[in-house]
Formats: sequence, C-alpha cells, structure tokens
Amino acid sequence: LAFCRGRIVRVPKGPLIRVVGTEVAIPCSVSDYDGPSEQNFDWEFSRETDFVRIVSTWDSTFTSEEYQKRVGRGDIKLRRSSNDAVELVIRNIQPADQGRYKCSTPSTDATVQGNYDAEVQVKVISDGLSVSGSKARSSTSLRLSEGDSFKLRCSAITTSPEHTHLHVTWQIKSGSSWQDILSLTHEGKFQPGPGYEERYRSGDIRLDTGANDTYRLSVSQASSADGGAYRCLVSEWVRGADGSWQKIQEKSVEIATVSIQRTDVVISTSNVSVTERDSLDLTCNITTDRSGIFQAEVMWYFSASPDDTLSDAQLLLSMDHDSVVSDSTLISLSHVDRNSYRLLVRDVDVEDSGYYFCEAAIWVPLHNGSWHKVVERTSAPVSVVVTALEPDYDVFLNASKTPKFSDDPTELNCRITNVQDTEANIRFTVSWYYRQHLPGDNVVTEELLASMDADWALLLGDRGRERIQNGEIIFSKKSADTFSLRIQWTSESDRGDYFCVISAWSRHRNNSWVKSKDVTSAPVNIFWATQDYTLTVEAVKLKPFFVAGHTFEMTCKVSSKNIKTPRYSVLITAEKPFTDQSNPNGTTRIISLNQDSVVRLEDWTDQTRVDGVVLEKVQENEFRYRMYQTQISDAGLYRCVVTAWSPGGGGMWREAVNGLSNPIQIDFQTSGPVFNVSVHSDSPTIYQGEVADLLCIVTTEGMPLEPDDMSFDVSWFAVRSFALDREPVLLASLDRRGIVTQSRRNGSSDLSLERISPLEFRLRVHSCEDHDFGNHYCVVTPWVRSATGVWQREPDIKAKPIFLSVKMDVLNAFKYPLLIGIGLATVIGLLSCLIGYCSSRWCCKKEVQETRRERRRLMSMEMD
Repeated sequence: LAFCRGRIVRVPKGPLIRVVGTEVAIPCSVSDYDGPSEQNFDWEFSRETDFVRIVSTWDSTFTSEEYQKRVGRGDIKLRRSSNDAVELVIRNIQPADQGRYKCSTPSTDATVQGNYDAEVQVKVISDGLSVSGSKARSSTSLRLSEGDSFKLRCSAITTSPEHTHLHVTWQIKSGSSWQDILSLTHEGKFQPGPGYEERYRSGDIRLDTGANDTYRLSVSQASSADGGAYRCLVSEWVRGADGSWQKIQEKSVEIATVSIQRTDVVISTSNVSVTERDSLDLTCNITTDRSGIFQAEVMWYFSASPDDTLSDAQLLLSMDHDSVVSDSTLISLSHVDRNSYRLLVRDVDVEDSGYYFCEAAIWVPLHNGSWHKVVERTSAPVSVVVTALEPDYDVFLNASKTPKFSDDPTELNCRITNVQDTEANIRFTVSWYYRQHLPGDNVVTEELLASMDADWALLLGDRGRERIQNGEIIFSKKSADTFSLRIQWTSESDRGDYFCVISAWSRHRNNSWVKSKDVTSAPVNIFWATQDYTLTVEAVKLKPFFVAGHTFEMTCKVSSKNIKTPRYSVLITAEKPFTDQSNPNGTTRIISLNQDSVVRLEDWTDQTRVDGVVLEKVQENEFRYRMYQTQISDAGLYRCVVTAWSPGGGGMWREAVNGLSNPIQIDFQTSGPVFNVSVHSDSPTIYQGEVADLLCIVTTEGMPLEPDDMSFDVSWFAVRSFALDREPVLLASLDRRGIVTQSRRNGSSDLSLERISPLEFRLRVHSCEDHDFGNHYCVVTPWVRSATGVWQREPDIKAKPIFLSVKMDVLNAFKYPLLIGIGLATVIGLLSCLIGYCSSRWCCKKEVQETRRERRRLMSMEMD
C-alpha cells in the first residue's frame, strides 16, 4: 500500500446535466498529497480537443482572453470549501458552456505519483419546465370561516429532452419565510412538512394529481393557522451517472391568499360579585361570520382555579347541537338567540365562588344528513365571588378566677354578646390562644391551646397538649353563648395573655358547615409576683486524711429560699484525671438519690465493688456519701449536684432549681513502684502462614515488690494502618485471674495469649494473613496488694506500638501451580507422541508398488 500511494484528483462522474440559465457548481477535490495543507487548483474547458484556461486559485493571469470578462464580472468564479477542495461556479450557464471541464492541481509532492487532473462532461439542456396556477384564476383570495374546507390547484409540466422527474411542494408563507405543507417527491413519495404530520395522517391535508399535469392541495377543518399566502414550488431532478438524484432547476408560483375568520367564544360579563342566596346570571356569546346552517353545542364548567384544564374542572350543564339540555335542579341553561346561551344559578352559596367558563362547538350538516363538528372553542374564565351573609356579634373575655400563687386555679369565660342578624343555620365555636410576654421589642407569637370545629369537636394545639390530656387544663361550654377555660394548677410558665376567637359557621345546601366570620376578644393578662428560687449546697469532707483502702466520707448540706415545702434529689459526680482511660471526658456520674429517696447507681462500672458506694439521707437537708475500700484510681474531685423540687398539681413534683456544691478532692500520696510497659518482637516482618510472636514486657522502678503482691490486666490492640489514624481493634485480653478473652475474627488466622513470666505476656498470631498487618500495642492495668491485704488498681499504662508487616512467599505461592503445569504439559506431550505414532503406524500407512525390472545379462557380440 505504501508503494501504491499517490495524489488523487476527483471530480463528479459525468455527464452532468444542467439547465440553461441556471447556476452550476462543479466540485473538485484532491487527496493523498504531500506538501502544504492548502492546495491550488486550475480549471480548463474544451468543446472538442483543445483546452482553454478558465480560472486558477493561485495565478491571476491564468485566465484566457475569452473568459476574462465573465471571470471579472463574477459569472465564473472559484469557491473554496476546504483546503483540499474547491467548486467551479458558473452563473447563467449557456449552451456554449457545454463540453469537458478539467480540474488540475500543481504538484507539491516530493515524487510524481498518482493523477494530477480529472475531467467531467457537462451537458446543457433547454429549459422545458413550466409552472402555473389554475386556468380559471392564476392568483385569487379566499375568505373562509374556521372549520371550512378549500382546494388549491397548480399545473407543472416539463418538455426536457432528458428523463427528468418533478418534485412538487405546497408551501404557506409564515411571517417572512415559507413553510412546507405537503410534498410529492421526485421518487413518488408523499412527505408532510414539519407540524403537518398528524393532519396528513388524519386526512385533513391531501395532495392529489389530476389531468393535464395538475396537482391539487385539499385542506379540511381549516384553522386560523391555515391563513396566509400559498404557493406551488416545483423542482426538476435527474439521475446522475453515479445513480444519485440531482436537482437541476426550481420554479414556483403563488396560487392564492387564504384568510380564516376565527370563531370566538366569550362570556358577556366580566368579574362578578353576588351576595349569598341571590341568583347568578352569565351569558355565553359565540362570534362567527357563518351564514349557512349550523348548530352550536354549549357546555358550562366551574373551577376553583383559573389554571385548571377541562379534565380538572366540574361540568355544570350542557346543551348539545339538538338543543337537548342536561338535567339540574338549581342550574338552568337557555338559548337566548342564535349565538347566545344563558346560565342561571339560583340561591348561590359561598361554595359557588370560583371561575366559570363555557365551551362551544359549531356543527354543520353534511350531504348525507349527518352533522359534523367543524370548530370548538373555550372562553376565558370569569371570576365569581359570592359574599357571605355574616352575622353581627361581639366577644367579651373575663377571668372569674385568677391565681395569687403558683399552683392556684385559673378560670376564663368567653361570652358572645350583642348577637344580630343570625339565622337558625348559624353555629358558634371557640378557639383559645396564649401569648407570652417578651422583654423589649421581641416579636410575640401566638400559640394555639385548643379549638373547636363545626361539629364542636375539640382539636388540641401543641402547647400544653400533655397537660390537657391529663386533665390539668379543661375546656367546656357552659351555655349557648359562653365558653370556659380552666387551669387546675397554674404554674409560672402559664403567665401571659389569653384571648379567645369566636367563629360563626353557616350551613350550606349540602348540609355542610363553612366558617363565615371570626371575632377576637380583648386579651386577659394572668400574672402574679414571684421571688426567684435560691439553692445553696455545701460539701464537707469528714476525714481529712486517709490512705488507699480506707473509707471515704463526705456530707452535702442543702439550704433553699422561696421554695414551698421542697424536696431534694442528689447526684454524686467525680472529675477524674485525664489519664484515666475508662473515662476520657473527665466527669463520671456515680450514684443518685431522687426526691422519693430511691437510690440508683449511675455510671459505677466496678463490678468488684458494687456495694462499695452508699448515698443516704441523714436529714431533710443533709445527705452523706460513703465509698469503701478506696483505690488509687478513685482519685479526683467529688461534688454534689442537688435539684430542688416543689409539689405541683395532681400530686406531681415540679423541678424548681439546681445547685452544685464545692469540690472535695481525693489525693493519694504514695511512694510505691512505677510501672513501664514496652512491646518487643524478634521478627516484626514475617511471611503469610507463619507465626508472629509479640511480647508485652512490664518493668518496675522504685520500691521492689514480690511477684505475689502484684498482678496485671493485659489487653492487646491493633490499628490496621501504617499511621495511627484509625480506631484500634481489640484482639485479646488476659485479666489478673488468668482468664483469656478473644474478640471475633473474620480470617483464618488464630490468636493465643499467655503469661510466660511474672512480667512478660506473649501474643501469638498463628497462620498470619495479609490483614493481620498494622501497629500492635498492649495496655496494662497493674494491681498492687497493700500492707493491709487490699488490692489497689493502678492507672492504665499504654505501650508504644510496634508495626507488624506480613509478606507473601512467592516461591510457595507459585510452587504448586508450576508443578501442576509442568506435569500437565508432560502428559499432553507424551499423549501427542503416542497418537502420532499410532496414526503413522496403522491409520495412514500407504503401500508402495515398485515397478519390477527384468534383469538380463548382455550377450556377447559373437552370439548376436
């Protein structure tokens, strides 16, 4: 392919048939060339033998004398479409331009390869295409009504000597441009224009051929969009030498101008406002210029929103084209005149407020006696507002009982007065609201306590819902015009403004109740003077000096003011040093005693000393806390958190105020041993399947101890990352009694934890896997036995982590696959040799017949 590569110049396959007087564009392109990307082109023309130079892209003096005027006027020019392609454009081609055209490219290649020019034959034929309108009238104006039908005709004929086909397209002028309606292509296919596909499939738009080369456009169900100028566009096509269709000329003629009179449907009245119980009168007018026989079909709709569609709206009443009206009791539809239809709604209600619109359809008779719908329109919606007959009344709110102190009852009465213009179908309900007083200019929001619906059912608000359900707040109706609100036990949070809203409800035709009016009362303020609660808590340490193992005691004395018959709940808390691993936040809740003297252990987690803490009530305002057999880990600041409670309504206790005591410190001064922990491994890098040994070594400094006087809780952790940026995972633990606890593992590796000496603990990971890597460390909790025989817990000690790396044994990983592969290859090779030997021995053996030669001795010359 590399040796065959060369420049290729291409022109269309001839002959090219063109019509005299039209514009001709002959393309020429070049490919597979060397040199610059932009190539130059020369065009020459020959009628018989010699070629005459026409035009060039790079040489302005290339044009011969007989073509200089036409090139100068622009009748002949070159139009470049890309760097490697141009078009020779000849405007108003004449019979003298018929002949051979040659396109050539100057060489820019390193070697001469391929073809550098190409020729094409151009044949110029006479113009035999004629297009005209109808013989009766070449151009006319049609004035039609919406829904009518019309037909337009045009004639197109060609006398071309070549075998050409016609392409006929009907177009309508939309604005300043022409839009295709329907075409009969040069291949004999019907093609609707954009937006006309559905009408073509339904048969409303057709294109028929008739005698004398006429083409008729038929349009049914004309709409306002069909108004405009219509023309017939005819193009002539010929099949080229390469089998493709080429358009050689195009002509058009305007046929007619069509105007469509639109049919409108309007409601004579604009926005309407009527009073309840009156009648609503609306008229639907149909505007049309039809003079023939037609009938109208009218339907009235109601909608709550002006944007609702017909499917969402409610059909009120309808009249078909035979003047048959659907049945209704309170709504009537009448035919006022030829184009007007009246809707009358009697005894309107508030629910009749909304939007009304009518839909009208025009029906015309056909030749067979049936009726055909030609147009359908919907009017714009008309807003109708029905004003309710509101009753006139006033609302008065007063407090029959006001609290002087907390927990006193409160009672409010909401009364309806000066009732006028009320009917038997009016009902009153009440809604109660609370508004809190805020300092300054803060915005005050209203909170709903409860309300009644039209059926006098009580609906609770968010404020005080639980108190209402417990019966602490009671709503009642004392009489037909009086509603009551009673708070059994009023608290400080109930202080504020209260007001009521009386709602009037009207009964509608369907026996439903609709709210017609709301009247709000003046607010009533509920307030009484109070003094702030005060609470003082003092903690006292009973024994100023003690050592580990002894009992710690402290008392909490409470004093309060402005609290009626208080009771106290006490909580003991401890603030441990930040070195305590069990509680990194620092504060621990130990034990509590509530206002009913019920004791509860909070966050006390030492199972060995469940009974080691006691909290008791010494007097009404004095409490004592004891902690037996204190440990060094119990060091910290201890406080009493006291809550004062006052009796509330219904035998409930209400929280009044909280208090915090001064801290009592527990600090042990000891000169005992100091423990250090480290992690060691002889081989921190191992292969998969091997055993990893990790040692946790405890060392002591200071006062020496006997091995029997100390024990340790050891826990092993792992962080599965190179950096310590993940949560540690507990692997196993060994308590001081020798009980081993392991966490659940997902892999096939196993763990073992043992004590190999009084101060050394070994963790083994058997059959290591790749997920066993990471930083490993141990946490040791020392226990030391004091001189009194009590075991004391020392603070936890964390060792510096060591990184365990697990590698893959490449030889062991590939040993078995290699042995299996070599074995299979050997077996297959021996089997192949055996099959070949057997085939050559028995299956493919060929007997070779040798030609037998006679063996005769030469005779001597004497015996010849």
